This record gives sequence, C-alpha cells and structure tokens, in this order.
Amino acid sequence: MKKIIVETSARHLHLTREHVQQLFGAGYELTRKKDLSQPGQFACAEKVAITGPKGQLNASILGPERPESQVELSLSDARSLGLTIPVRESGDIAGSAACKLTGPCGEVELPFGVIAAKRHLHITPEDAAEMGVADKQIISVRINTADRSVVFGDVVVRVSPKYATRMHIDTDEANAAGISGEVEGEVIL
Repeated sequence: MKKIIVETSARHLHLTREHVQQLFGAGYELTRKKDLSQPGQFACAEKVAITGPKGQLNASILGPERPESQVELSLSDARSLGLTIPVRESGDIAGSAACKLTGPCGEVELPFGVIAAKRHLHITPEDAAEMGVADKQIISVRINTADRSVVFGDVVVRVSPKYATRMHIDTDEANAAGISGEVEGEVIL
C-alpha cells in the first residue's frame, strides 16, 4: 500500500507585490503567521475580502508573493459569490473568473485569476520513484473514514525536489469524505 498524507486547503489567495501594496499600502510586507507543509510556503496574518456578483467572503493570504495574483475557492464558495470558476491546476488562471479584492487600504479588480484548484499530490522525486508515479500523471487516492470513505480520481501528480509529499483537496472534497484535519490516503495507480 502506498500511503500519503492528505491535507485540506481552505479558500485562500496568492498576491503579487503590486497587489499587496494596493491592498495594504506602499511598502507593506505580509506578516508570516504559520508555516505550511510545503517548504517556504506560509499563511499570513492578513485577510482580504473577495467580492463577486452575489456576495463577499474573507480569505487568508498565502505567501510568499507570486508573479500573478490568484484566488482559490471551493465550488461552494464560488456559488455563494455568484461566480462560475474552472477547476484547474494552480497557476493556470488565463480566462478564469474575475472578482474584486478589498483590503484596508484599497481594492484590486482581478479580470481573471479565480479557480477551484484541481486536487493534486505534491511529491518529492524520491517518493515518486518509490511509488511509481510521474509528474503530471493522473492517479486516484482512497481515503477510508468511519462513515464516508471515498476514492478521489483525477488527482494530478506534481513532482519537484522543492515539495514535501502531501495531497491537497479543498473543503468541499474534505466535507464529502467527512475529513477534519489531515488524514492518510492510499495511492491507487
């Protein structure tokens, strides 16, 4: 059995330097609140309001800053905002949904950048070789819970020496399986 840790990723956004300054003020530096499982990634203390045609939600910012701003929502979050968003890999934002971001010092109109992140497995090259998986391969992962065991298909494998081996799902997917916190999953090839 090929076991991996599965983590739930709640709604969040990644910001460019320019957008951080528009939302929080010139020269502003994001405040590292908590390190995440992926090396170099961290949750920030700051939050931003995301506005769509039907409403507004607050979301955490993940650092470090990125070359393009991106908002990652669950499909339920998107519906509550009145947005239709594509399911895509992180960074694949061209032609995706638009929204408005609001911070304490200003607003940013994102013409695109809102997605539901495709479920994915970050994995080191060593672990990938041991499990027999390759970058961009599509796999399935079984999660056994007391009352809602599930097999998640369409999990994209992302291999890099910069990663820690972890699978990421969103809150809708975690709720479907009755998951709270991190759990173990079994890779099915």
